[in-house]
Amino acid sequence: MAIEVKANGLDFSPLHAAVQQFVDSGIIPYANSLVMQGTDVVDLHFYGDSVLESGKPLSEDSIFRMHSSTKLACSVALMQLWEAGSFKLEDRLEDYIPAFAGMQVLKDGATDIGETEPAHDSIRINQVLSHTAGLSYGFIDPEGLIDSAYNSASVNPMVHVPGMTLESLCEKLGELPLAYQPGAHWRYSFATDVCARLVEVLSGQRFDDYLKANIFQPLGMVDTDFYVPEDKLDRFTTMYMPDDPLDPMSVCPTPADTPSSSANRALPALLSGGGGLVSTLTDYLAFARMIMAGGEWNGNRILRSETLELMRTNQCAEGITVNFPMWSMPGTGFGLGFALKEKPAAGEPDSAIGEYHWGGMAGTHFWWAPKANIAGICMTQRMPGFWHPFSHEFKKHAYQIAG
Repeated sequence: MAIEVKANGLDFSPLHAAVQQFVDSGIIPYANSLVMQGTDVVDLHFYGDSVLESGKPLSEDSIFRMHSSTKLACSVALMQLWEAGSFKLEDRLEDYIPAFAGMQVLKDGATDIGETEPAHDSIRINQVLSHTAGLSYGFIDPEGLIDSAYNSASVNPMVHVPGMTLESLCEKLGELPLAYQPGAHWRYSFATDVCARLVEVLSGQRFDDYLKANIFQPLGMVDTDFYVPEDKLDRFTTMYMPDDPLDPMSVCPTPADTPSSSANRALPALLSGGGGLVSTLTDYLAFARMIMAGGEWNGNRILRSETLELMRTNQCAEGITVNFPMWSMPGTGFGLGFALKEKPAAGEPDSAIGEYHWGGMAGTHFWWAPKANIAGICMTQRMPGFWHPFSHEFKKHAYQIAG
C-alpha cells in the first residue's frame, strides 16, 4: 500500500540534500526518510540509485533488518500484558523465570569473573524494561570481564547458537553474574529478550504468535516477522559493511548479508525480542502512528494512552543516564522500552525535550516528539549504523523544517 503524503507548503529539500550526501559519499548504501506532523505524513523520500538484488527499486515495502528497533514492539507487547493484570512492574523477575533467582553480582574492582557477591535485591520487571537490571550484551565492552564471560558462554547477539531459544537464553543469563546491583546503573543488554520470554510465560504463546495476534495483525503490519519468506525475497534489502566498522564516516561498499544467502530466509529458533524482526517502512509507520495516536490505529486499540505515558516516564534512578562506550547520548534517560531525551541536541529546538526514541544496529531509527508534534523514521542497512550521523542530520533538519 502506497504511503499517502499530505499536501503542505514545507520545503524539505535541505533535509533531502543532507541525507543524499551520505549516499553520494558512499557512507550509507541507500536510505529512506519519513516525517510526520501528528499522524500525517508530510514528507517521504528515497535515496540512492542502488536497486535491490531482485532489480526492484527501493520503496516503502522494501524489507529491512530491524535489529534493536524490535525492542519497541517487544516492550509494547509486555505492557499489553501489564494492562491485562498479568504482572506488576515491581514484581520479581524470578517469580516468572526461576533462572534469575539468587543472582550473583560482579564486585566493584573485580579482576576475575569469579569475584562476585550476592545481589542485594531481586531483579524487578521494570528494571528489565529499562535496561537497569544489571544484565549485559556481550559486544558493548568485549574486553571487559562481564562481556568476556558472555562471549565465552556464547551469549552474544552477534553470534548464532544453533537451537538457542528465549528459554535457554534466559537459563544461560541466569548462570552469569550481573554487571552491577539491580537498579544501580544503565547498561544496554539482553534485557528485552528477557521481556520476550516473559511475554511467552505470561501469555502461554510463542513470542512471534503473540506479536502477530496482538500487534501486527491489528495494525495491518503484513510484512513484519522474524524471517523473510520465499515470496518476499524480491523486496528484501542487502546489508553492507563499512571499510572501518569503528568509523561511522567510513565508506560502506561491501555486501555483508544478501537476500539470496541470508539467514533471515528461515524462522530462527531464537525469536529475539531485542533484535529479531524484519519489517518495512509501511509497517513501521503503522506502529509509529499507533504510538503517536495514543495507542490506537487502524480501528484497533493496542495500548491505553495512560500506559504509553507511563512508558515515557524515566525509570532510572537519580543521576543514572543512558551511556555507551562508543556512542554519545548525553542527557538521555530511559523509560519502559524507550530512550527519553532530557535536553535538545545541537541544532534542535527546546520542543525536542521529551522526545522518545530508539533504533537498530544496521541503521533504522525512530523518534517521536510530543511537544513538537512531529515524528521521524529513517532506514538504511549499514552494519554498524546505530546512532549514525546520517540519522542525526535527518532529525535536525526535520525539527528545523517541520517542528
